[in-house]
Amino acid sequence: MLEYVPTTCPYCGSGCGMYLVVKDGRIQGAEPWKEHPVNEGTNCPKGRHAFDFLYHPDRLTHPLVKTKDKLKKASWEEALEKVASGFKGVAPKDFGVLASGKNTNEDAYVLQKFARVIMKTNNIEYCARYCHSATVAGLLPTVGSGVMETSQLDIPLADCILIFGVNIKETFPMVTKRVIEAKKKGAKVIVVDPRNTLTARLLGDIHLQLRSGSDVALANAMMAIILKESLENKQFIKERTADFDELKKHLESFDLSEAEKVTGVPVEKIEKAATAYAKAKTGTILYDEGITQHTSGGDNVASLADLALLTGHIGKPGSGVNPMRGQINGEGTGDMGCLNVFYPGFKRVGPDAVKFFEDAWQVEGLPGEPGLTLTDLVHKCRVLYAVGMNPMMASPDVNEIEKSLKAKDFLVVQDIFPTQIAQFADVVLPAATWVEREGVHAWVDRRVQKINKVIDPPGEARPDWQIICQIAEKMGFKKHFDFKSSGEIFEEIRKVVPQYKGLTYERIENTAGGIQWPCPSEDHPGTPTMFGQKFGTPDGLGHFKVVNWKPPAELPDKDFPLTLITGRNLFHYHSGSMSFRTEALLSEVPEAYAQINPEDAARLEIENADPVVLETRRGKINVKARVTDDVPVGTVFVPFHFSKAPANILTNPAMDPGCKMPEFKVCAVRVEGGR
Repeated sequence: MLEYVPTTCPYCGSGCGMYLVVKDGRIQGAEPWKEHPVNEGTNCPKGRHAFDFLYHPDRLTHPLVKTKDKLKKASWEEALEKVASGFKGVAPKDFGVLASGKNTNEDAYVLQKFARVIMKTNNIEYCARYCHSATVAGLLPTVGSGVMETSQLDIPLADCILIFGVNIKETFPMVTKRVIEAKKKGAKVIVVDPRNTLTARLLGDIHLQLRSGSDVALANAMMAIILKESLENKQFIKERTADFDELKKHLESFDLSEAEKVTGVPVEKIEKAATAYAKAKTGTILYDEGITQHTSGGDNVASLADLALLTGHIGKPGSGVNPMRGQINGEGTGDMGCLNVFYPGFKRVGPDAVKFFEDAWQVEGLPGEPGLTLTDLVHKCRVLYAVGMNPMMASPDVNEIEKSLKAKDFLVVQDIFPTQIAQFADVVLPAATWVEREGVHAWVDRRVQKINKVIDPPGEARPDWQIICQIAEKMGFKKHFDFKSSGEIFEEIRKVVPQYKGLTYERIENTAGGIQWPCPSEDHPGTPTMFGQKFGTPDGLGHFKVVNWKPPAELPDKDFPLTLITGRNLFHYHSGSMSFRTEALLSEVPEAYAQINPEDAARLEIENADPVVLETRRGKINVKARVTDDVPVGTVFVPFHFSKAPANILTNPAMDPGCKMPEFKVCAVRVEGGR
C-alpha cells in the first residue's frame, strides 16, 4: 500500500514542502505539496529528486574504527568507547567541534551543549562562518540582528527588489518564484552581479555588472545619488535612526566618477538603479555569498543596511536587508549556539551567558571566552569532532587544510557518507539523515518547520543527537544528556531560547509552512516581519555606519592575470555529498567547468570544452572550459561543488579582520591549456 507522507525538502534554505511516496518502508518517489505556502506545488530539480541519495551504496551503515591505518567495521560499543577515550582529558583549547547546517535544531543544541558542558570549550563552529559571519558583523551594529527580516512569502509586496550578489534563479528557485510574482505586479528588479547570470538575464530590469569586490563603492555611490536628489526618507531617518550626520558628511564629497572606475559600472546606470530603489514605496534587498565572502564582507553588508535605512525600506512586509541562507538549517544551527561567540538564542559568550546556562543546565565551569573561529579551529585544535561538515570541500586553501587534518591527534567524523575528511578519521560514526529521525529546522526566513520520521535509517545508523548523548554517557555525563527523544530536547530548547518559547511540536505541525520566530508565547502567531516598531540594537534605533571601499586582498598581476569567482550551480548542492549521489542531478552536470570570456579564450587559444588548468598561488585544478560572455573579460567562474576539481584548492584564505570570513569570491588565477 502506498503512503503519501508530507515533509520538507532537504536541500536549500527555502523550506519547500513535498510528499514522499512510501511503500513497504521504502521511499518510491516524491510529489510536490500543493498546499504548502512556500512552494505551492512546485519543486526545483533538486527537490524533485530529494530522496535518491538515501539509497546510494556509499551510505555509512556501521561504525568504522581505524586499525593499522585502515578503517574497519566495528560495533557501536567499541566505537563509542574509543571516542570517549580519545576525548577524555583533552584541554579545552585543543578540542574543536565542527557542526552542520543540515542537521536538526535538536542535533545542533545537543552538540553545542556537549562542547560546553563536557569539553568546556567554545571551539564550536559551523558553515555560517564561511557564508554569513559577515552578515552578523554588518547587521548586528546597524539593525541589531543578522537574520532575514521579511518573510519570503511577502517578497511580492515589494515595488523594487535589489538582488545583490546572489544568483537566486539557480540557488533559490522558489524565492525566484516570488520575485516573478512581484515583477508581474510591476516591481522593478535590480541585479548586482559580476556575471551575467540567469538571474540577471531572466529577472533583471537593470543589471549592474560590477567588478568583484567593489560592492561598497557601488552602495556608497547609490546612497550619494539618493542624497543628492533628496530621495532619502527624512521622516524615517529622524524617527528611527542614529548617526545619519556622519554618513551624510561622508557622502557629500563622494566622487561618482571614481566609483565608476572602481566598479566598472557607468554612473548613469547607478543613478537609474538608485532612483528606482529610493522611489519605491516598498523595497527589499536579497543578498548572499557574493556580498559576504570577501575580506570586506562585514562592510559590504553594513553598506546594504545603510541603503535600507536611508530609504526607510525596512521594518514592513516585503522590505529589509535579507540574507539568503543556503543550508536546510543554516539559520537554526546558529539559533542553537553552534558558534564560537554565541550560546543558544544568540546570547553572546561572556559572564551573563555563562551564569544563565550554568543555572539552566545545573553545571559549573562553562567557558566564558570566545572560542576559535572555523579556519583557526581546523588548523590549531589537536582533537576534532566533525559532525556533518567537510572542511576538505568547504574551507579555503584546501591543501593546507589537508595538512592540518593529517596531523591531528584524534579525529572523529560523524556523517551519512564517507566524505573527504573521513579518510583522515580515527573513528567514523554513521548518522541518520533528514527523514530517518524527527526534529525541527529553521529555514531562511526564520520559518520553523517539523520533520517527521518516514523511514528507518540504514544498517546501524543513528540520529546525531542520540550518538552525541551516548558519547556523553560514556564520558560520565549521562545526567545532563539523558534525553529519550527529540521532543525532550526541544522542550529544553524552549526554556533557554526566548525566540522559541512559544513554539511546540504540536503548534508547528498544525501550521502549514511552520511558524516564524521570534514567537514569545504559545498564543503568539510568529513574526513574519522584523523591526516593525524598533530595531534589535540596545537603543532600538537603526545605526548608520560609514564604510569605505577597500580592494580585495589579492588582485590579478602578470603571473596570475585573471580574477577567479566561485559559486553554485542549479543541479548541485554545496560539497556534493547528496547531489553527486543522485543520478538525475549528476547526469545534468557531471563534471567541473570554468566559464571563460570569449576574448580571454581567444587570447589563450582555448575553445569550448577544452581541458584547462586553473592555477593560483595555492594550487591547481583541471576542468573543462565553457566559453561564454556570461563572465566579463578578465574573469573566470568555477562552481565549488566538484570533489575531483575542488575550487577551494584555489581560493584565498585571507580573511575579513572582524568576522574572519575568508575571501572565496576574489583571487588571482591563470588559465593554461587549449589546443
